[in-house]
Amino acid sequence: MRTYVFIDASNLFYGGRKSLGWNIDYKKLAEYFKNRYGATKIYYFGGVEIHNFPYDYIKEEVVSVKLVAKYLIRYLDENNKGLRSSRIASIKYYLRKIRFYMNLEEFGYDLILKPVKIHIDIDGVFQKKANCDVDITLFLLRYMDHFDRVIVLSGDGDFLPVLKYLRENKKEVLVFARSRGTAREIKQFVGGEFINFESIRIYIEYR
Repeated sequence: MRTYVFIDASNLFYGGRKSLGWNIDYKKLAEYFKNRYGATKIYYFGGVEIHNFPYDYIKEEVVSVKLVAKYLIRYLDENNKGLRSSRIASIKYYLRKIRFYMNLEEFGYDLILKPVKIHIDIDGVFQKKANCDVDITLFLLRYMDHFDRVIVLSGDGDFLPVLKYLRENKKEVLVFARSRGTAREIKQFVGGEFINFESIRIYIEYR
């Protein structure tokens, strides 16, 4: 059975260890879906801060982390003497985050990354946002003829219409998510095909 995996990082992994209480080994996670379900594609949807990297929203669909890394390294080299130490530390921190994404590529993930946008809410607080719901829905529909079974790692209730559409078109639909963070309508719809993400901790925890 042709199986594709779609990971909504902002929904499932929000807060990282602080939220889960344990660390995920992303190499083990990829191996789990490949070995257990025969997954041939694992899409990882998330946001990345690009720090003025010249990204064209009209022409480009995803952010290339390799190009962002080269841009930031060159920026540091050219401006190192004129930058404040806090600015240098900030860029180096994001370079480490980009290295994480590059590791995901090495593990076999297909990265669908979009720029993080920063805005100020009504209380004057800076908020960072990179919602990928529309992107995930687009890819689910774009590639639905390429899979027989889809595994979605997200408990977001906004995905209910597209999951219903996929099942109506004879696709097997599985949802992996944290039980307490999953919309009730998603659980009701997938029924026995809902798997609590915590239940696979033994296979994917970083040790």
